[in-house]
Amino acid sequence: MKTKNSKKITTTINQVGPYMGLGTQLAATIILMFFLGRWLDEKFGTSPYLVIGFSFLGGFAGIYNFIKEVMKLNNGKK
Repeated sequence: MKTKNSKKITTTINQVGPYMGLGTQLAATIILMFFLGRWLDEKFGTSPYLVIGFSFLGGFAGIYNFIKEVMKLNNGKK
C-alpha cells in the first residue's frame, strides 16, 4: 500500500514540479528591477521615476516570461 501512495506522490510532484518555481521567478524579476531602479534613482537623482519605470518593466518582463513558460510546459504535455 505504501508503494502505491508513494507512486502517486511521485507522479504528482513530477507533474507539478516545473510550475513550482515560476512564481518565485516572477517575484524575483519584479524585486530586482525595483532595486535597480532605486539604485539608479539615487545615482542620477531622478527619484521616483526610474523606480516606477523599472518596476513596471520588471512586471511586464516577469509576466511575459511566466506566460511563455506555462505555454511551453503545457504544449509539451500534449
